[in-house]
Amino acid sequence: MRRTVSVSPLSVTLLRVMLSGIFLVAGGNHLLNTEATVARMHHASLKNFALYFGEPEWLVILSGVTMLVAGLGLLSGFLSRYAALVLLAVLIPITITVQIGQVTTLGPLFKNVAISGGLLFFIINNFPSPNLIR
Repeated sequence: MRRTVSVSPLSVTLLRVMLSGIFLVAGGNHLLNTEATVARMHHASLKNFALYFGEPEWLVILSGVTMLVAGLGLLSGFLSRYAALVLLAVLIPITITVQIGQVTTLGPLFKNVAISGGLLFFIINNFPSPNLIR
């Protein structure tokens, strides 16, 4: 038996716009403060997880560009499901590297868990892209 849940289109738009903001800011920060972001990675207890994937500077730049592009997609509602999937794929290794194992960063760890929940909402529920041109 399948249940139908009614969700206000305005609430979906607000969630999408508000959720995208953190990725736009973080993506910009990765690109404008690459050295500081790399330094945070080097101080993380699970830094070897990130280092397995490549050179830290390139990882920070790549994640910054990815967060900006996918964040803009989520913000605009253009291919929201795919934008959320890409953002989740970026968020998971960042969370593992920087947040897990840091006793002093439990708040940011659970912030990332909550953000993941918001992204999963858009991955699981396929909302049509809004008409960008009317």
